[in-house]
Amino acid sequence: MVAIDIKSLTVRLAESNGIAAKADIGAVAASLGLAGQPVAVGDDCAALQDGDGYLLFAIEGFMNEFVAADPWFAGWCSVMVNISDVASMGGRPIAVVDAVWADGERSVAPVLEGMRAAAGAFGVPIVGGHTNIRTDRSQLSAAILGRAKKLLTSFDAKAGDVLIAAVDHRGRYREPFNNWEAATDAPPQRLRGDLEILPQIAEAGLALAAKDISQGGIIGTAIMLAECSGVGIEIDVSTIPLPAEVTLERWLATFPSFGYLLSVAPGKAEGAIRRFTERGISAAAIGKVLAGSEVAITDGTERAVIRDHAETPLLKLGRREDAA
Repeated sequence: MVAIDIKSLTVRLAESNGIAAKADIGAVAASLGLAGQPVAVGDDCAALQDGDGYLLFAIEGFMNEFVAADPWFAGWCSVMVNISDVASMGGRPIAVVDAVWADGERSVAPVLEGMRAAAGAFGVPIVGGHTNIRTDRSQLSAAILGRAKKLLTSFDAKAGDVLIAAVDHRGRYREPFNNWEAATDAPPQRLRGDLEILPQIAEAGLALAAKDISQGGIIGTAIMLAECSGVGIEIDVSTIPLPAEVTLERWLATFPSFGYLLSVAPGKAEGAIRRFTERGISAAAIGKVLAGSEVAITDGTERAVIRDHAETPLLKLGRREDAA
């Protein structure tokens, strides 16, 4: 394995745009007065108690340059990433609504074609939304409703847990962005079956905490998980499985089409990993959850802290204790 300069890698990761952008979440939530509300803010979806389960509600918006550069894939992603957010919380998707802006029908056509293709592949209907195709620029967002019997959350990682990364390596980068695309040419039945893994893990009691690996990559996602749960996380980067010809640094900042971090009790880690590997998805223990507030990386010898969320919070969010 190529030698890893832990200290310089830590500096570059800490300064990444993907992680910096997550700080906007806390700023907006503070402006809206969301901290301490009964519904936890900081999860991949808002979880609303509903009978013997939970309704899951989420929304995704997309960078204008991404929509302009790859409109079909942006449309696909508007459905896919919402579905991934629902799955990350142990849920199953119900339906999607969209909001699209474009300069005419020709401009919006590839976006809508991508959305329709994803909805068909994943078997999740698009049931409405908002349309404005008389504007001077393309913009896109989509929201989703799902349901979970048992939740996986960002708030239940415990010191002593094993940190597992599960990512579908059967893909490639959608250049020039750090988007690892492993879905558009996959068989629909396989995609739908893979999305059952997280709900099944939740319902089997194999994990309580999980998070979708998002624009901040493995590291940014680990920081958010650690902060929400009030714990530290140490990742051994030498144990992270990499796709062929992909560098560690780029992989740590990658947004995969199917990728999750799970915090799992040691005795249940093997069972959780097996749920993924049996379906051809790479899954491995890549670190540990610790008491404290440091998120650090190590190569097994050298260790460096990327962020101490007690000293420098990223999200500045929390969950009311009486609402947990």
